[in-house]
Formats: sequence, C-alpha cells, structure tokens
Amino acid sequence: MTLTAPFLPADAPFSPEQRAWLMGFLSGLGAHAAATDSAETSSGLTVDVLVGTQTGNAEYAGEDVAAAARAAGFGANLTALDDVSMERLAAMTTIVVVTSTYGEGEMPDNAELFWEALASETAPRLESARFAVLALGDSGYDGFCQAGKLIDTRLEQLGAERFEARVDCDVDYEDAAAEWTANVIARLVALAPDQAGSPASVAAPVGRARSPWNRKTPFGAELAVNRLLSSPTSAKEIRHLEFALAESGIEYAAGDALGVVPRNDPALVAALIEALGVDAGEATPHGELRDALVEAYEIRTPSKELIARLADDDPESELGQVVALGQKETLEAWLWGRDILDLLLGTRVRWPIGEFVELLRPLQHRAYSISSSPLASPDRIHLTVASVRFDGAHRRHGGVASTFLADRVGAGETAGVFVSPNTAFRVPADDAVPMIMVGPGTGVAPFRAFLQERAGRGARGRNWLFFGDQHRSSDYIYEEELETYRQDGVLDRLDLAFSRDQAEKVYVQSRMAESGADLFAWLEDGAHFYVCGDASRMAKDVDDALHAIVEVHGGLDHDGATEYVNTLKREKRYVRDVY
Repeated sequence: MTLTAPFLPADAPFSPEQRAWLMGFLSGLGAHAAATDSAETSSGLTVDVLVGTQTGNAEYAGEDVAAAARAAGFGANLTALDDVSMERLAAMTTIVVVTSTYGEGEMPDNAELFWEALASETAPRLESARFAVLALGDSGYDGFCQAGKLIDTRLEQLGAERFEARVDCDVDYEDAAAEWTANVIARLVALAPDQAGSPASVAAPVGRARSPWNRKTPFGAELAVNRLLSSPTSAKEIRHLEFALAESGIEYAAGDALGVVPRNDPALVAALIEALGVDAGEATPHGELRDALVEAYEIRTPSKELIARLADDDPESELGQVVALGQKETLEAWLWGRDILDLLLGTRVRWPIGEFVELLRPLQHRAYSISSSPLASPDRIHLTVASVRFDGAHRRHGGVASTFLADRVGAGETAGVFVSPNTAFRVPADDAVPMIMVGPGTGVAPFRAFLQERAGRGARGRNWLFFGDQHRSSDYIYEEELETYRQDGVLDRLDLAFSRDQAEKVYVQSRMAESGADLFAWLEDGAHFYVCGDASRMAKDVDDALHAIVEVHGGLDHDGATEYVNTLKREKRYVRDVY
C-alpha cells in the first residue's frame, strides 16, 4: 500500500482536506498498524511511542500513532513503558506516551517499573526532549486517566517540552484518540518540516492484523453452550459458556479476552420508564426510549453527573443529604446496592427525557478471560463467567452482562462479541519453560486455556496450578478436567485451597507459602509466574506472598526481594490478568 495523501504542510493545523485524509487513515488502519519495534525512517526525526496498557486499547492507539508518524515520513519506535530504561529515555528527543489507567488511578502492569524510575529523585533531566501524552481511562472512576496525568506532569518537571496538550479519553476513546493523533502529526511536521518525508512515497508498515469485529461492530456469535459449573448448593453461580465462531474469521490465542456487548434487562427498562412517568416511544439520540435503554445506555451504575444532579435538584432527599456530607467513603457505602432506578425512586426529581439520557453513560462491553485454546477449540470460544446477583437496597439486582448471558441469551441466540488480544499474557514461547499459575475461582479461566495450549503443543515444561474457592464439594469447577490433566502429567502440581472447608481459612497465597521452597526453585529454574482474578485483594495478597517467598527462600533482604520480583516483571516472567 502506498499512501497518496496531500503532503502534510509545515504550518499546523491541517487543512480540512488533509485532516479528513489522516482521520480516514487512522480509522482504517486495520492490518496496517505499526507494530514493529524498529524505526525504518526516511528522515532524521524518530518518534518514540511509549505504551502502557492493561487490556490492549492503549497498544492499539499507540500503533496508530506510530503508523501515522511513518505515513508522515518520520521514523517510529513502539515500546512498552516498562521496557524503557531511564538511560534510553534520556537519549530520546521526541516522546509520545499513550497509557491507560488501571483500577483506581493506578499505572497499568507494564508501566509500574517505568513510573517508579521516572518518579524517583535519580530520574534524568530531559531538557533535550519534547513530549505529548494521550491518556485513556474511565470517567466512572475517581482516578480518571490518572496514569497519563502523572506521567505528563513528571515529564514536564524533568524539563521536557510539551509540544501537544494531553487529551484524556473516556471509554469511547477512538474518535478523540484519532483527532489527537492528527494534531500530534501536524505539530511535528510544523516543528520539523525539513525532516518530514512525502506520504506519497512512504508505504504504511504492516503489523499485526486487526479483526473487523470490534466494540463498535461486534460479531453476532451463537451461544452454543450455557452450562452451570458450580453446584446448586454453592453461594456462587458460575457458568461455562461457548460461543460459535461460524464464518466470522475470528482468530484468538490462549490468554486473550472476549468482549461481550450486553443488552440491559427489559424488565429493568420497563420499571425505569414507569418511574420516569414517560412514554416508552419518546425519542432519544439512539432511537425510541425503550430500545435506547436496552441497547445504548448504562442503566445500572449511576454516573457521577447523575448523582450530583439528583442531589442538587432534591437536596432534602436521602441522597442529597449524603452528598452534602462531602465524605467519599460514606457516599460509596450508601450507593452500594443501589442503581439508577433506586436513586430515582428515592427522589422527587423528574427531567425531560433529553436531559435524563444526557446524564447516562454509554453501555459498555464487558471483557472476560477466554478459557479455551484454539488448539483444542478452534471453532468456539469458551468463557467461565460468574453470574452477579445480590440483594440491593430495595430489590434483587443482577450484573448487566453476566445475567444477560445467563438468562437472556437463549439456546441458538446470538450476542455481540469481539476478541481483545492480550499479547503480554501468553504461555512461554519455549515449551520447555515451567509455568506457575495462580487462579482461584473464575481466575482459573485463562489457565484452563494455557493447559489446553501446552497439551496441544506437546510442551515438556512443567505446569503448576494454584486453585481454590469456598467449598470443594460445590465450587471445584472443572474438577474432572484438572484431575485428568494431573493424571496425564500435563499438570505436574495442583495445589488446592478451599477456604471454608476447615475452621481456619486457607487461600491460594497460603498454599504458596507452604510450598515456598519449591516455588522459589521453580523460579530459579526459569518459571513464568501468572496471576488471574480479583485485583483488589487476591492479586495483592499473592504479590505479598511472592515477595515473602523470594525473601525467605532466596536469602534476600526486603530490597533484594523487591528487585528480584521486579526483574521477573522486566523479563515478562511475572504477568497478571486481574480485574
């Protein structure tokens, strides 16, 4: 492919024609994403695109920046943030950071070490560099785009010159990211007109191909299997689901996630319309109100704007009084178990539909770790999903996507899906390398895929799984499969932790500590260490246990153990898929 766009001029911003061309190029990159790490340049300027990503969105956006830079005739390197040493950073002259934010304002996993070094007193001065930052996040969280904001501020503190203002993107990031990328390229051409090549003579680099199926255009996959895994006596409802890929052309790898585009519960929609006291056929930007509330809007979790508006318009309501206290923890505790319908029923506020829907967030896909390998299941993608159901403040509540899959997608019916590649979460390329996997509950999902992958490849490397839940009798999901893998020698070690089968609770981190000497020996033998599951507690407890094991059995002090674990991260031998 040879690009035939009008030459990008030295004076920014773009003309309408030039901007339309670049925006079109960015939206249609597809298989032409710049995914290489080497800069092939016809000019003297090289753009270093540094990416921090948790789910792959920032990686895609970074690939687009690199591709656009190359299209303008510049060189481009695409590098994960944790792969950038401070020495290498100090040698860069044009830095573009694209990073997501994880959890409540935290750095994504592949940016933690970079940020630690950048924030330290020993970080190098960067007066010879210019930079721009694109931040991806979710405005539903207090730490919206915090990782990007921190890096943006710190680069400026170290003396680098910001050549394009930071943009903070919400979950619908694509258009904002494309416009920001166009502005970045225009600015670079303006700053270095003699170093830009003609796009007409620059071939777009070919990187990893992208599926035509994505969040905005999902594939309607038939739900071929919906089977209850947990026992009816379990406190949880965990289901095994299989989506038929048919003629979609969808490809996936063990370690990837599947995005599911849900639809809201029609019963909840009807109750919401009744509470609003309006006609279901009223017009919205997404069609008639009933259809829009099913397909387009988030109607479970209230937005911050909706909460604030309700409190302002009805300050005497219980919500208004709680908000007036100005205490974040008190408000969060009060909101737990309440959704938008609960809030409306608790206030006297009613707005025109146009105002109401403006306060709603768009309905987002949910991502689930794939629990199959294409070597074992090339035509179907398997998921392991816990159905979220709980008693709220006034009535029974259910998770948006999990109950959609469990209750409202019938046999032979379809749901919109797409694959989210997770290139950092993969079985070792070397089949002789050992693997240690920690995945309690539904966290076992990707490790079921990993074991299928290793079995399908005939891998010789040893495999060790830590799995657990509440009760063995009701919560040992995939028991037959895991026990068969152990008997067949695919699974060399299987350590189980069922927390409530004895007086003293036992968790996966407890089992790790009990086998600390062996675990450290596996690490010394080159093992990769994987964690999947709850980020707020389990993953932190497992990380603490890993540090303690390294300290005790490696004969290291606290700092030495920290450096050992950080080295595992740098070598991509300690990776997580947490949520």
